[in-house]
Amino acid sequence: MPLLINREVVADNWVLINEESLDQAGDVIVPLGLYLENKETLESRDGQLAIQVNGDDDLSVVLDNLDKFPLIAVDFPAFRDGRGFSIARLLNRAGYKGEIRATGDVGRDRIAYMERCGFTAIQISDEIYKEEMLSAFTEVSNYYQSAADGNRAVYHQ
Repeated sequence: MPLLINREVVADNWVLINEESLDQAGDVIVPLGLYLENKETLESRDGQLAIQVNGDDDLSVVLDNLDKFPLIAVDFPAFRDGRGFSIARLLNRAGYKGEIRATGDVGRDRIAYMERCGFTAIQISDEIYKEEMLSAFTEVSNYYQSAADGNRAVYHQ
């Protein structure tokens, strides 16, 4: 899957694991529920450990341990589910400095807004990725709302 960081496609060295692949070597992303069930095992393995959250998860454990995770993946299970935008803003406001990655149902019409909300990486499925998607970052020059990206809303200019 193409991974966009700083508006460019880059190599991805992280692997999303499940219950059957808990012994996966290298840098892994673990769904929050699976992490909580296997915390000791996962934290004692070699390689970096990241977590994946979605709008159904209780983020209190994540917010209390932000320094443990170099990457937090926020899953968008469906196009109509926008809770991931709020999660990214919440992580930014809490002072999280690692990579905030959007995963799941990520489409061209949302990637510029994801960047504005604080996502630092966006993972797009192979089926929908096209090079033209990168132009979505610059198509809108004025916004009506302030966001994590520091661009001021039109009414403040």
